Amino acid sequence: MRRRTFLAVPALGAAASLLDVSAASASPAVMYSNPLIARRADPHIFRHTDGYYYFTATAPEYDRIILRRATTLQGLASASESVIWRKHASGDMGAHIWAPEIHFINGKWYIYFAAGRSNDIWRIRMWVLENSSADPFTGTWVEKGRIVTHLDTFSLDATTFSHNGIRYLSWAQQDPAISGNSNLYLAPMSNPWTISGTPVRLSVPTLSWETIGYKVNEGPSALIRNGKVFLTYSASATDSNYCLGMLTASASSNLMNPASWSKKQQPVFRTNTATSQYGPGHNSFTVSEDGQSDILVYHDRSYRDISGDPLNDPNRRTRIQKLYWNADGTPNFGTPVPDGATPYRFRSYNFPDRFIRHVSFRGRIDADMTNLAESQFRMVTGLAGSGTVSLESTSNPGYYLRNRNNEIWLDKNDGTTGFKNGASFTRRAGQSDPAAVSFESMSAPGRYLRHYNYALYAQPLSTAADLADATFYLE
Repeated sequence: MRRRTFLAVPALGAAASLLDVSAASASPAVMYSNPLIARRADPHIFRHTDGYYYFTATAPEYDRIILRRATTLQGLASASESVIWRKHASGDMGAHIWAPEIHFINGKWYIYFAAGRSNDIWRIRMWVLENSSADPFTGTWVEKGRIVTHLDTFSLDATTFSHNGIRYLSWAQQDPAISGNSNLYLAPMSNPWTISGTPVRLSVPTLSWETIGYKVNEGPSALIRNGKVFLTYSASATDSNYCLGMLTASASSNLMNPASWSKKQQPVFRTNTATSQYGPGHNSFTVSEDGQSDILVYHDRSYRDISGDPLNDPNRRTRIQKLYWNADGTPNFGTPVPDGATPYRFRSYNFPDRFIRHVSFRGRIDADMTNLAESQFRMVTGLAGSGTVSLESTSNPGYYLRNRNNEIWLDKNDGTTGFKNGASFTRRAGQSDPAAVSFESMSAPGRYLRHYNYALYAQPLSTAADLADATFYLE
């Protein structure tokens, strides 16, 4: 006799009951639509205590700094856009206005950005604007001047974060003594436009994926979670080779000691041809409207091949998606998801560490997946219509979870009526928790998508265990 799935996992312990596991709270699902904003690269989103998300990014004309705000992340897509500063007609800050970031520090607004000279456009340096008004769309943006570093060289992509009572600046800069375009640096700050002490170099582009086209480490962004400081950065040329790397330090370590930091030897986020996303990079982080989920903000393109210099291609666009977390407390970026509605994960009601996924195209539930996209599905209008839904794979777009002889498989849509019916489900309230979801098979009414010995089936439900096996939380 086959052993029941809900008894098969020792981690739950002999005393675990359905009542115990049903007490696990449901995390609200995070869902957005991509791309969020067209023709906006190097995006930065700051959530303020006034309830607004503030957005700024590089405009493809490289001549101005723009600002939007909305009470929701998706609302930024249609929010009106204001120009709060324009490049100088001559001299410094007269060209290549790049990568602005907006921060609220000690009761004032600050924007960090990079700019060249009108007569020397590649003399890129970092600059700061300040606005003492409570509303950054009003008041006056005052130029606080250039951020002076240890070298008077190509420098850009300033970001700031506070940790253990110390405010830091991280940025990218060229060192003439090192072969390459830019390295990553860190320094404490004495005020929002001035670094103090001697900067330390955290990373030099040496790995193969950091040196395609150009030797680049740039666009740092900090995220502090789970006793660690994560510093993401972008690498290689700004075409389809652009990608994200990551440095990690213990939150209790001396961040100014380069030995405190370790570098991931592979990119954490890169081009994905299956989802048609190319060159994802220059990211920032924000949080979901309920404050429960970290959100990855980045730009990419929808095509690989670019005519001419990628910097002259205006079609990098702002995108957002939920950032997930591994069991060891490290972020799991997954893949840049397809355009359109962002996908869900479906967490098992009675095994809260396990999610619906596919393995060799067989549907099942598993825990702690390295390949995050195998557990992400878009809930789209049912292929069979009639008020149904279909679950489309993120890792294999065009493939859907399907009832095939009462087993759940991931199959490619062949366009037949039989396939459409088998891949369509009626969404129901969760059988064990109405805050969750359950899915009734359209091709076999009365049978629900459920797990049994970790594999997924379409089966009728009768016992409390059956109901629990057919209940999933959206994440």
